[in-house]
Amino acid sequence: MSLDHMVGHEGLEALLSQSVLETIWRRRTHRVSRGASVPAGSMSYRSPHRPMPLEELEEAVLIALTGCSGLTMPDRLFEDPRDGAPIMAKPNLAMAGRTAGSPDNAQGTHFFMINDTGTYYLRKLPPAPDRPFDAATLIDRARQARVRVLDHRLDVAEGKRDFPAYLDSNRFLSNIPGTTVFLPVVDLSHQYINALMYLLTQPDGARPVILDDRNFYRPAGVRKWVRNGFLNADIKLPLGALGPMRTQIEADLLLQNMMLVADAMGLGAWIHATINPLIALGDPKFSRAYGRMLGFDFVTPRFRPADILRWQIPLPKYASARSHPVGLRAGGEHLIKAACPPNYPSMQKAVDAVVAGKFGPNGIYTDRDLFARIYKGDYGQRYLTEASAYDQRVIDCARDICTYIHDTHGRFPAHADAIHVPGIWLQTHHIEPEYYERFFVNGTTDAHARHSARWHGAGDGGRRSSREER
Repeated sequence: MSLDHMVGHEGLEALLSQSVLETIWRRRTHRVSRGASVPAGSMSYRSPHRPMPLEELEEAVLIALTGCSGLTMPDRLFEDPRDGAPIMAKPNLAMAGRTAGSPDNAQGTHFFMINDTGTYYLRKLPPAPDRPFDAATLIDRARQARVRVLDHRLDVAEGKRDFPAYLDSNRFLSNIPGTTVFLPVVDLSHQYINALMYLLTQPDGARPVILDDRNFYRPAGVRKWVRNGFLNADIKLPLGALGPMRTQIEADLLLQNMMLVADAMGLGAWIHATINPLIALGDPKFSRAYGRMLGFDFVTPRFRPADILRWQIPLPKYASARSHPVGLRAGGEHLIKAACPPNYPSMQKAVDAVVAGKFGPNGIYTDRDLFARIYKGDYGQRYLTEASAYDQRVIDCARDICTYIHDTHGRFPAHADAIHVPGIWLQTHHIEPEYYERFFVNGTTDAHARHSARWHGAGDGGRRSSREER
């Protein structure tokens, strides 16, 4: 998308001209949305207004920030400068980039959007080259991205907003009528496999032995690889230290970008604790009390006596403490599908699927046209030919580790969830300007003061909001 074509709408033009540094410097959380009231002793405030939901274009700008912004550049070394030995230079899981970085461009973050009309999964759309970044395009792509998964706002039933559903005072201002909320969830499973392979591409003598710190630090399916010298027994790395493979950081970066843009638009933007993630996704431990909510598929490992020591699970009836989400289906379609059973018959098949997604017949590293769009001239073909991929031993060793994890612990990953919920979401809304004018010095910016005229006025493609008129 070319920002040069973002014309024809006063709000969009103002957003394009907004100083990045000023936006960052003046960014503040504005928790109080239009129509909300604040009981706060002598500073209590009761709004005279009705809630004013975001209009479609306002949401479309923010939806665009969750999606693809173009193609990444594999600007990497192919060779070790010390001795010229080949370096594995094809670590990415995807080549489509977003507005925030991602380890190995895993792009495992999925977004849900919650507003008064329902709860939506946001598909990741391909880039839209040579198309104007104007109001019509933004709205069209937002409509393509939205998949309705609930016909109502994702929330717990009335009267159940206390802990553990909501945290502290958030329950009074979070996810209320008129607000639009963006909830990220992160598929860790694909990058967990990919990152294991990346670890194993280190030079001879530098490949670690993976130990299972939840099973008395035994080798995690790698004894053969220690004996044959592929792994260095003197370098030990526990699975617990790997955690989520840093994949979760991309969601935090994307939320920050969205918050900055919402603030630059003159909206309220508030990153804070979500509904308890296990409740929101529909964990079976909570579904009896709160319902299925988003309705994710969960896996509960079968209890084994060794779990008493490995995971401090004393009896079979507590096995659900280790349940974790592995996917989401809607309308017969897998919207999110973790790389693990039961989505695949075995971990071997799951690893093979990740490898095929990179190097198979339809993999990204066999797509010559894709790399012709990234590089000039014939450099794309040169990259595909010259840059090294995985040694087969890397794939085989990673497959053994992943199979060990699932066979030993009944789930994959064992030390992190297949689908991770950061536990924060971004709420965007029209602010209650009178509240901020009454109580705060510099409570709003020029963007907030002029938001209504720019985004809901009568001129230059804008219009008076019917919600505002009521």
